[in-house]
Amino acid sequence: MKKISKKVNHKKMKMKKIALSLAVVAAMLLSCKEATTEVENTIDSTTTKIEETATEVIDSTTAVVDSVTAKVEETAKVSLKRIDE
Repeated sequence: MKKISKKVNHKKMKMKKIALSLAVVAAMLLSCKEATTEVENTIDSTTTKIEETATEVIDSTTAVVDSVTAKVEETAKVSLKRIDE
């Protein structure tokens, strides 16, 4: 009778260990999913900021190039008028 009782207790302990291990694994998976979500949100946020900054830089550069082009064209017109005179 004692041998059967010991075997049952041993099986119960083993089952408790397995259940506890599964609970720990489940908690780790949840933690990883939350971390993944946070990383994805950070990436999305960073991408948006980079796109906005790139657009601002492109717009600013385009304005500078247009301004310089206009000045060069104006200078060329003045130079050509002087040559004609």
